[in-house]
Amino acid sequence: MLIRPWIIAALLLLTACSNESDTRPPARAAGSPEPGVRATETPAPAGRSTPTRLRVREFDVPQGSRPHDVAPGRSGVVWYVAQATGELGRLDPTTGVTHHIPLGEGSAPHGVIVGPDGAPWITDGGLNAIVRVDPKTDRVTRYPLPAGGYANLNTATFDGDGVLWFTGQSGVYGRVDPDAGEAEVWESPEGPGPYGITTTPNGDVYYASLAASHIARIDRQRGGSTVIEPPTEGQGARRIWSDSRGRLWVSEWNAGQLGMYNPAASRWREWDLPGDNPQPYAVYVDTKDMVWLTDFGANAIHRFDPDAERFRTIKIPTPGAEVRQLLGRDGEVWGAESGADKLIVIRTVRSDPNAP
Repeated sequence: MLIRPWIIAALLLLTACSNESDTRPPARAAGSPEPGVRATETPAPAGRSTPTRLRVREFDVPQGSRPHDVAPGRSGVVWYVAQATGELGRLDPTTGVTHHIPLGEGSAPHGVIVGPDGAPWITDGGLNAIVRVDPKTDRVTRYPLPAGGYANLNTATFDGDGVLWFTGQSGVYGRVDPDAGEAEVWESPEGPGPYGITTTPNGDVYYASLAASHIARIDRQRGGSTVIEPPTEGQGARRIWSDSRGRLWVSEWNAGQLGMYNPAASRWREWDLPGDNPQPYAVYVDTKDMVWLTDFGANAIHRFDPDAERFRTIKIPTPGAEVRQLLGRDGEVWGAESGADKLIVIRTVRSDPNAP
């Protein structure tokens, strides 16, 4: 069905201020936590020169959809999962038109990513299956998990060989080889908790465990995994993303922190998020290696510059947005507002306001 909603466009131009504070704590190894960075950015006064401008825009999706995850696709479209209605949504950002594709009775999709084939791949907790939707025909193909338990499927990533890996909060992780067409599952070493998952530039796969408060590297050949403990005990490692150098950025939900693990040096760094009650949920690293986090406590999205060790805070226009996941493409970061039935995009625009 085609639905043409009103597009809510909230344009916010946010720039650096001269009154920013910036501290740079020394790197610390696991087991020796120390205070992190506390630096925020507020809008510059009108008319001030702006080296970087961020433009925020929101799009309505059908009421009651509860969009959970979002994934920019090819040809400009944006995919999202409508968790409450068991559907995959497609947004045309140029028109605001949405189209929903039913995934099957009992569906409750959680995550969506775009695969090497250009198709959206979905982790569907209701169906206990990985689902692929053909972007041209809307044909739905399901890859059910082996019988034997409910995985509570969460997030997926493709490795360097084109194999999809996924997490299940019930205490599992697994893979689907699109060529073989079957799902394999392994138990996580510390029980329930596997949540976010990412692939590094060299093809390695790591996941984050929210309940067990660790990250882990998956042995892609044998299926086992090696636990890596962050410095802060019980930090609640929720989501994880690799930058272009293979460093792993982690949203630490319980601790209100951003973590970074460098596998090449086997070392951790952590930074406190701005605000009094930060709740970092999603994390994403863009093509410029800027780190983005959503913050339930502040109803905001933070951009962290790893070189300057500085946070820039972007307030979400709609209250109670609850952005649970971020993904992007060059110049754009997209999120799904599960609490408001909206999608949000932050675009980095040229410093010249007259540039096209």
